[in-house]
Amino acid sequence: MELNLNRVDYIQVGVTSPKTMRLLPASGRRATQKVVIGDHNGVVTCFGIKKGEAMPVFKSLPGQKISRLDLGGALNTPQEKIFVAIGSEIRGFTKRGKQFLSFETNLTESIKAMHISGADLFLCASYIFNHYCDCKDQHYYLSGDKINDVMCLSAEKLSRITPILACQDRVLRVLQGSDLMYEVEVPGPPTVLGLHNGDGGDSGEDLLFGTSDGKLGLIQITQAYPVHKWETINEKKRGGVLCIDSFDILGDGVKELLVGRDDGMVEIYSFDSANDPVLRYDQAFSESIMSIQGGCVGKDGYDEILTATYSGWVTGLSTEPAHKEAGPGDELKISQEMQNKIASLRSELEQLQFKVLQEREKYQQSAQSSTAVSAVPVFSVNEKFTLNRDDASYSLILEVQTAIDNVLVQSDVPVDLLDVDKNSAVVSFSGCDSEPNGNFLLATYRCQANTTRLELKIRSIEGQYGTLQAYITPRIQPKTCQVRQYQIKPLSLHQRTHVIEHDRPMNTLTLTGQFSFGEVHSWVVFCMPEVPEKTPVGESVTFYFQNTFLDTQLECTYRKGEGVFKSDNISTISILKDVLSKEATKKKINLNISYDINEDSVKHTLKMIHPKLEHQLLLAKKVQLIDALKELQIHEGNMDFLIPEYRGILEESDQLLQEYKKQPAHLERLYGMITDLFIDKFKFKGTNVKSKVPVLLEILDSYDQNSLMTFFDTA
Repeated sequence: MELNLNRVDYIQVGVTSPKTMRLLPASGRRATQKVVIGDHNGVVTCFGIKKGEAMPVFKSLPGQKISRLDLGGALNTPQEKIFVAIGSEIRGFTKRGKQFLSFETNLTESIKAMHISGADLFLCASYIFNHYCDCKDQHYYLSGDKINDVMCLSAEKLSRITPILACQDRVLRVLQGSDLMYEVEVPGPPTVLGLHNGDGGDSGEDLLFGTSDGKLGLIQITQAYPVHKWETINEKKRGGVLCIDSFDILGDGVKELLVGRDDGMVEIYSFDSANDPVLRYDQAFSESIMSIQGGCVGKDGYDEILTATYSGWVTGLSTEPAHKEAGPGDELKISQEMQNKIASLRSELEQLQFKVLQEREKYQQSAQSSTAVSAVPVFSVNEKFTLNRDDASYSLILEVQTAIDNVLVQSDVPVDLLDVDKNSAVVSFSGCDSEPNGNFLLATYRCQANTTRLELKIRSIEGQYGTLQAYITPRIQPKTCQVRQYQIKPLSLHQRTHVIEHDRPMNTLTLTGQFSFGEVHSWVVFCMPEVPEKTPVGESVTFYFQNTFLDTQLECTYRKGEGVFKSDNISTISILKDVLSKEATKKKINLNISYDINEDSVKHTLKMIHPKLEHQLLLAKKVQLIDALKELQIHEGNMDFLIPEYRGILEESDQLLQEYKKQPAHLERLYGMITDLFIDKFKFKGTNVKSKVPVLLEILDSYDQNSLMTFFDTA
């Protein structure tokens, strides 16, 4: 069945957080539903649609920002009580807007995630989970990493209460009371959880999850162990998943999966005979989709998908046909209702234009007076700085509630800016003085009109660490700018993992000294991405990492007075030794440093680099031949006389050029890693071999794996 959905913009509220918009249950069969949404101004807005217009039901007074909104009520009854999380407080409203609950929790920080099931209330701050029943404290759990979302399995289908926490370290933590029942590893940091079909499926145990790198999955959470049912791999490199819902938009009696992403994509998945998801429909919006739900809002009898975006637009994708086509000789009649709507919109637009003109003149006059006071306009920025495993680059996403004028990017550490297909901004680079000021990058992105979201890709070099800064200037008067800072860490291309291969040849770095568990943890946080800032519970901890560029690995085990770091890449150990020594010296702590270098690890690392280096050299050679082969094609016409290899280069020329363009400085980066490996190998032996680097580069230019291995052994 072909799915045709038409976009309808209903209303705009303030900036919203994920999971802050819901549809109230319909009062009758096929009747339209009311929409309730909470924003950063602290306002809860409830409205319905009548004759295409948004009609308010109630609106609360402004206050602190609303971080979550959920519906509740007694089990097996319509869920029509509205609950909002504001700071560390929960407030409850009836569907008419009367406040019936104000519950101040014992959390010392703001609520980040919330789920309601009957009399049970599940709340999460950054690391703390609390379970309340009838507003009385029941259970408590301290998570090992940040909690992004919380969900409880269907209480209507199961006799047990099973809360699940989605944590930043790529783990779902399944709880029983205040205890951890088991952990489930997922393919990316999970950002959102939902019950399959809205009720956990046939078993009531089916849990959907979405990750910050755009993957989706379904897991059955049994009492004994998890059952992985399916996972998607995000082939199209779309944004992170922010919201999910289940709704029968096709009208075939089976609920589809609705997905909203942070790049503005709305997707609908149906399920095939094997119950695997199949993409049926997608539509791009210009800003992040914070909330999504299926229902009937605009007109009786027409289902739709309702979304709430970052800047507060509530928009529907409706099954109601938007256009009526006239046949030959027919006149297309516009209904009286539509004519009235167009007239009222024109009148409203004229009034707004006149008001803007008046206010602008008023501001200009006040700005010229001697007592002029210019207020700096405040604007919200939604930001995301994450490491992509696929291409070992950092993705920086900046989203502003109003149009962006320009973004200035400055870095005190060498980084490469990569091309982003979705990015329509014009970039210009300024000359930098790297020596006296430590300024390695200065680039300005000038955005096109009405751009509210900008995505940048950055590739860093391990061992070189510092700060990347983004100065964001929106198109508002008077001109104002916000600066955002992002740390480029010493081992910036390493990503947390939970399993490593223990049979690899490992180099070991051991630190001992008079330092506390908290101090050594702060050093690891300084060196590595994706480590929770909070000191772990217990006497010791072990973290595993994988290099996203080379696939080498690192194991960190540390406790009070001792830290042991193992890696199959000698350069990783060298960077850690230098940085940890520097950090300890700053705190005036004496460190005893010992290391055990495994000679086999160097050959092992070179073997891991080999396929990447060979591929890049071959790609560079093919790209060099393209122009000559195209010229030959123009002169000769028929290219059948060419050997198959050259014909293949001609046929794939577009893909080859695209890949080459996407990976600038890739070859230089690999050369740099091999050079560092060479220098670090001999540095641990107490020998300086920098004078031999030119010979190494000559060998790399006429690359042969055996010659390179021999040079490393005999240099």
